[in-house]
Amino acid sequence: MKTANIRNFAIIAHIDHGKSTLADRIMEQTETVSERELSAQLLDSMEVEQAHGVTVKSRSVRNFYHGDDGQEYEYNLIDTPGHVDFSYEVSKSLAATDGAILLVDATQGVQAQTIANLRLAVKHKLTIIPVINKIDSASADVAATEAQLRALRPEFKDTEILKISAKTGQNVHQVLEAIYQRIPAPAEGNDQALKALVFDSQYDPYQGIIAEIRLIAGQLQAGQKLLLMNENSTFTAQTVGIYRPNMQAVKTLKTGEVGYLVTGLKDINAIQVGETITDFEHPTQEALPNFQPPQSMVYAGLYPKEGTSYEALKQAISKLALNDAAFHYTPEQSEALDAGFRCGFLGIFHLQIIQERLHDEYNIEVLTTAPNATYHVYLKEPDARREYLTITNPAKFPNFAKIDYVTESYVKAVITTPNDYLGAVMKLCEQHFGEMVDLDNQQELVTLTYKLPVSEIAYNFFNSLKSITHGYATLDTEFLDFELVDVVKIQIQINYAPVDALDILVPRQNAAQIAHKLVEKLKYTVPRRLYPMPVQAIVENKAIARVDVPPLRKNAAVNGEKRSISKKQQLLRRQSLNKRQAARSDIKLPQSVFDAVLNLDSEN
Repeated sequence: MKTANIRNFAIIAHIDHGKSTLADRIMEQTETVSERELSAQLLDSMEVEQAHGVTVKSRSVRNFYHGDDGQEYEYNLIDTPGHVDFSYEVSKSLAATDGAILLVDATQGVQAQTIANLRLAVKHKLTIIPVINKIDSASADVAATEAQLRALRPEFKDTEILKISAKTGQNVHQVLEAIYQRIPAPAEGNDQALKALVFDSQYDPYQGIIAEIRLIAGQLQAGQKLLLMNENSTFTAQTVGIYRPNMQAVKTLKTGEVGYLVTGLKDINAIQVGETITDFEHPTQEALPNFQPPQSMVYAGLYPKEGTSYEALKQAISKLALNDAAFHYTPEQSEALDAGFRCGFLGIFHLQIIQERLHDEYNIEVLTTAPNATYHVYLKEPDARREYLTITNPAKFPNFAKIDYVTESYVKAVITTPNDYLGAVMKLCEQHFGEMVDLDNQQELVTLTYKLPVSEIAYNFFNSLKSITHGYATLDTEFLDFELVDVVKIQIQINYAPVDALDILVPRQNAAQIAHKLVEKLKYTVPRRLYPMPVQAIVENKAIARVDVPPLRKNAAVNGEKRSISKKQQLLRRQSLNKRQAARSDIKLPQSVFDAVLNLDSEN
């Protein structure tokens, strides 16, 4: 295929606006898959994607299209996620494309991730084709949706906006024609030195790391000795191929093409997303700009449940980290839960997806602790080797007597909302300790810029924002800096034994309220025993809240023997004390206990 006839593009949209359905129609109308092979959400191959009806992992597929101009074109389509937690997945996919189809649901109009993903595409200087989907729906408002789209960008005012139904295939042919007419071809470069971008990767137990690549220049063949420019290491290409949508080996990948490379490397850390691959014998002179690593928004502990080994969890997590560049992990030890991992996520939905992938792909059950943000703790007597302690695990928070002050990670949150919801959005930001930085009017939309603590927006903020604005608001976050905060650690003791996995960090002014809510929830989620167990919330060595988990036992006094009341009471005390001492360090907690901590945020 001539480079001039290659088109690399992505489909970007808000969640549930029809990206995967349009991808299905494109593959159907280009005869990439037969009618027998076609199924709904064909590119959403993971079980969690099918279960939630959302795209989590970007996928590429090569299609061949015979245009109305009589020429054949190679369409490399990259399907992308729509949820806010996976914007990094969208960003690295857009780096491998030259254009994007911006898809908007005619029944819902322009929504949160519509604008956020459009900003990413503009940042990558891509050609954008605006498309309105679901025009066949009874509740579609095509005219209003078109007006919203034209207001997004100045160039959209005179651009033809395509109107389609991805479900029925209506006018999808117009989209296929617009792709080669509007999106530019890659730059010529087959006679140049090999330069390939790794925009994604996955791990195969037999073939090792499989890198998804876009060739910027040069050609790539199996058996070629290659150099990783950032890592400065070499390997030999085992196989090169394309997705149609299943893996299909080819002899050569050429300039502008998108495909995969089987590296044979078994070290999961050998290749990072954003790596530049070149020929070892004739390397290119300059590597491609590397991707900026994603900033974890929340951290949570993952521990193996009973019946799952630590090593099995370690292997599964390391392979997931290769497949998901936004997922980070480090080993940690908990007194209550033994060995596990402290993991970084882009948000709560990202955490949920990782849990489900561990279960579905590796058959591993995990206990997940309550998520938390990042803190810098400055001590009264600082260590000469470091200025502050970085705390991502509340259990590691130092004793309050040693602390001078604490700073917390803050983000710059840019929220775009219709005028009608301005008051509700401002109230929501104030409830989450937000500080307004800027306010700007854009026709019927208002753009608010707030400085917000990560701990306040990480859990339920985005869902609350969608709820009060009926999905019309956008949320764009960017790490800002660390600001001074007054936080305290709530330590939980069950049966007088500390359970470090339940420790949480909260603003001092909310500590008493949160502590009382927490122990009340634990009263009904901690497994009952044959004696009452006290659950206490400790702040700075003082118990500020306590409940007793009701006992589940036979009455020791009812044993058929005639005894005095005092003897029966003495027997009860002795029984309770003995069992309590024997089981004090043997507390096994179900996931519902940790969920009780997590759900506190959604109630505040």
